[in-house]
Amino acid sequence: MPGLIGKKVGMTSIFTDEGKNLPCTVLEVGPCVVTQVRTLDTDGYEAIQLGYGEKKAKNTGKALTGHFAKAKTTPKVKVQEFDGFETELNLGDVVDVELFVEGEYVDVTGVSKGKGFQGVVKRHGFRGVGDATHGQHNRLRAPGSIGAASYPARVFKGMRMAGRMGGDQVTVANLQVLKVIKDKNLLVVKGSVPGPKNSLLTIEK
Repeated sequence: MPGLIGKKVGMTSIFTDEGKNLPCTVLEVGPCVVTQVRTLDTDGYEAIQLGYGEKKAKNTGKALTGHFAKAKTTPKVKVQEFDGFETELNLGDVVDVELFVEGEYVDVTGVSKGKGFQGVVKRHGFRGVGDATHGQHNRLRAPGSIGAASYPARVFKGMRMAGRMGGDQVTVANLQVLKVIKDKNLLVVKGSVPGPKNSLLTIEK
C-alpha cells in the first residue's frame, strides 16, 4: 500500500457542519524523500523506500551515509518501504502530504506508550475477587490460580500474568482523514493513534 512516514503532533477536536464535536489527531506527514527504488530485476519485488526526518551526519554510520548520498539527500531518522504508488518515482524525489485527500481512510502504525510492569487487572482486564468481605483479604487484584496440581504439573504457555505492558507495535485501521493542510504538511485524522507526542508513525492508504 502507498503511504508516508510522519510523527504525532497531538490531539484536538473539530466541530462538523452539523455541530458535532469530533476528537482528532494532528499528524505531521512528510515530506519524505525516495532513498531507494526496488525493482523486479534486481530485488525480485517492486517497492519504494522513503526516508523521513533529519539526522546528524556524525550519528550516521558510513554505510547509511553512502546510501543517502546516492539519493542526493541528507541522512534520515527513519526509512521504510512502501508499494503501490500510482506515479513513477525516482531517487531523490519528494513525496508529501498531497498523497492523501480529505474524506479517505488511512491505517496508522506506531509504537504504543510503555506502561512498565503492570498487574493482571490493568494488563489483561481481570476483575479481581470483587468481594472485599467474607473473610478474604489481600486478594482483591490477585491473578488467582495459574493451573491445576500434579497433572499437568506445569503452567500452560500463554497464561496471562502480570508483566511489561505497552511498547508494542499497534496499527489502527480505517481512520478518516478530516483535513489536509498542505503548506504545513499536516494531516488531521479522526480518533486517536498509538504512541506519545513526537513519536514516529507510518500512515498507509
